[in-house]
Amino acid sequence: MTTSPVPDTLIHWIENTLPCSLRWHSENGAPPPKRVQIADDTMTADAAYRLTCEGCALLWRGDFQNAKQLLQALARRIDRKKAEKVDKKKDPSTTAKTTATPAFHLYRQAQAQKARVLSMLLIPFDENYQIPLRRAPDVSLACQEAYGHSSTPFVASLRELLGLIGAHEWRKTGVSIASLEAKIHPHYGVFSPIRGEYLELLANAPLPSLTLAFDIGTGTGVIAGLLAKRGVKKIIATDLDPRALVCAQENLSHLGCQSQVELIQTNLFPEGRAPLIVCNPPWLPARPNTTIEHAVYDPESQMLRGFLEGVSAHLEPEGEAWLIMSDFAEHLALRQADDLLAWISAGNLQLIEKHDIKPHHPKTKDGDDPLHSARAAEVTSLWRLKSKTS
Repeated sequence: MTTSPVPDTLIHWIENTLPCSLRWHSENGAPPPKRVQIADDTMTADAAYRLTCEGCALLWRGDFQNAKQLLQALARRIDRKKAEKVDKKKDPSTTAKTTATPAFHLYRQAQAQKARVLSMLLIPFDENYQIPLRRAPDVSLACQEAYGHSSTPFVASLRELLGLIGAHEWRKTGVSIASLEAKIHPHYGVFSPIRGEYLELLANAPLPSLTLAFDIGTGTGVIAGLLAKRGVKKIIATDLDPRALVCAQENLSHLGCQSQVELIQTNLFPEGRAPLIVCNPPWLPARPNTTIEHAVYDPESQMLRGFLEGVSAHLEPEGEAWLIMSDFAEHLALRQADDLLAWISAGNLQLIEKHDIKPHHPKTKDGDDPLHSARAAEVTSLWRLKSKTS
């Protein structure tokens, strides 16, 4: 699930000795930068890097493609500085590896710092999402998909814009889902189901009933679509994020199962009970840094614990709750292995069976990944649960 950005405000700068201002937009709710300097093709990457690291945003007036190249140059300098810091900290007298939890927090800190610096390169937009720069592409459709209709000029981060363009391409191309024998088309801000192994578990687990199922936190609608394909006659799919519900509606329509699925905007459960309730909550108990990360990071395991605390009251007698979880958090020491079992028991639930599968995404084989040891040990599971009173 995702959260909405903060209301738009103004960004201020001086240009040609005159004070200027425009509407500021940030999907992540970042406040407008306090220092803004005009920049163009004459600015060197070293100068841009120094200014952005000092917290000065650069409002671009040069060639759009050169701005993209500058952003890449900034990213290379950030990565090079990070590598230099790592080399300086290495102790040649020991080969001990950094433990999982500090490695994770250092990784997240580095990612957040990199994002802050790169977000300092800004792009102006005229009305109807036209970019008044040389060699600027037509991004109106990508912006409309993410932002909705707009007729007023504004300023946004080039990095955010490139994310919008990337999301637009994902939406057009889609993600192939083997279990569906079809594609799912994620929208901007809605997490893409690129980790297909959990869908394999869902496709093969024995269904307790074909009459009704709840899909909690539906996102793209991929789980609801898979349940419909397996013959469940009615699925009620919930999500708090309006973008997710629009995305799910479109995907379910393309899959031809929209008549089987009812979409409801709510937190966790709809009213009533069902013989099957499925939930794939975010897997890591950490604070998200961006909007899209709400599908990955669940602060203090709020959604996971809310599901386990409340699902028993929504299960029909002999009904099953299917929880899809990775043990990645345990390998990072962000959650203890016994925590999940304790929450299951506290929710008046007991385990029927657990189905496991090893992830097969590329990062599991990337030895240079700072979290490689945890990724290599990760297991994704489908926990089939029922009420203790059943």
